[in-house]
Amino acid sequence: MSLPLIHLTTFIEAPPDRVFNLSRSITLHKKSMEDKQEVAIAGTVSGLLGLDETVTWKAKHLGKQRVLKVKITQLQAPLSFTDEMVEGSFRSMKHEHHFKAVENGTIMIDLFNYEIPYGRLGKLFNRLYLSKYIRRLLEQRNRVIKEYAEGNKWQHLLR
Repeated sequence: MSLPLIHLTTFIEAPPDRVFNLSRSITLHKKSMEDKQEVAIAGTVSGLLGLDETVTWKAKHLGKQRVLKVKITQLQAPLSFTDEMVEGSFRSMKHEHHFKAVENGTIMIDLFNYEIPYGRLGKLFNRLYLSKYIRRLLEQRNRVIKEYAEGNKWQHLLR
């Protein structure tokens, strides 16, 4: 049986290295999730996430405080990186980020695989609500990455 997969493709008029680095920025991630009150509470809490580094996020999702610890398990600058859940509400979670240079910018591809607990009830909840919720979060995050990458206020986010 296959795990749920969310596949997003976003075109950004900026070079791959900029998009790659902004995608690893703790500060930009927090900006993209301000409405969820998302904060980094442990691990790498500022700057850019690197290989084998972790960050623990605390945020309000689905009506309650949630904690998610992820680790960068693969990184090939500026082509791709993968973060995977170490602790959190999912049974498993793996988010692959891919960056492909094109003539006038970058194609950013997200592959978000996850599994939720609670058996049949969890599968029903995922089909009716959770999958759409996660997709909207990822699209929201990608809009912010695109806005900053295409603008002129991104340099301070790469420190």
